[in-house]
Amino acid sequence: MSQNVSDAAELTLEGQPDSTPNVIDGVAFARLYGEPLFRMPTDLYIPPDALEVFLEAFEGPLDLLLYLIRKQNFNILDIPMAQVTLQYLEYVDQIRITNLELAAEYLLMAAMLIEIKSRMLLPVRKTDSEEAEDPRAELVRRLLEYEQMKLAAREIDALPQLGRDYVRTQIYIEQNTVTRWPDVNLDDLQAAWADVIKRARLTAHHTISREELSVREHMTGILRRLQSSRFVEFADLFDPARGVPVLVVNFIALLELAKETLIEITQAEPFAPIYVRLAYSPTYSPT
Repeated sequence: MSQNVSDAAELTLEGQPDSTPNVIDGVAFARLYGEPLFRMPTDLYIPPDALEVFLEAFEGPLDLLLYLIRKQNFNILDIPMAQVTLQYLEYVDQIRITNLELAAEYLLMAAMLIEIKSRMLLPVRKTDSEEAEDPRAELVRRLLEYEQMKLAAREIDALPQLGRDYVRTQIYIEQNTVTRWPDVNLDDLQAAWADVIKRARLTAHHTISREELSVREHMTGILRRLQSSRFVEFADLFDPARGVPVLVVNFIALLELAKETLIEITQAEPFAPIYVRLAYSPTYSPT
């Protein structure tokens, strides 16, 4: 049977030898020394637990048609329906023997090919205003769309894929995170200082006295105050009752400590209270 089908595949409708590929090769279940095998050898031993793999040559009817056309360098806009239909039916006859369920999908396209072939044999009435429609137009449109999608899928498949072309690894890296306090808004700092000055002026006494003030002493006093508390509100570092000169020197001492990165001035959000804390962890000597 395979010899008769092979002879038919080597002939065109005119009965002349053709250089087209053997369509039946698409359904050969194996090849031995380059020759396709269509029947299982009778003396072949297959173990009961042997692995059985099913490989389909084509992904569907359109894939088979496109293969027949491109393999034989046919013009897809001028398909030789008689020759292509004959080769297509030969393939369907072969898969009906091995897989009847799969053949049902191809039979629908076979009926469409036969219909197109029949319509091309009928005489066409042409009018001056209308041009006769080619029965192959819809089939050509579907083939071109399928070919574009197939080429696009091939390009996507060529892209690197996780698990096939590369493997993603995860490495745990331990990092020492340092809490970064939000920066203080300069306008809020000025407003807080202005509020301290305003309260100091309200409680100021009209006395004239000369007092020598040391910035270093106030810096030491601020550090000593911060060692006893984790956070101190900005306004609590100033005593309005001591007068404006003391407040000014105390504020200068605060700025010097911030400049030397001995303290940190923080604010959670705009218009929120301003807090001051030590920039280092205090060490306590045993008493």
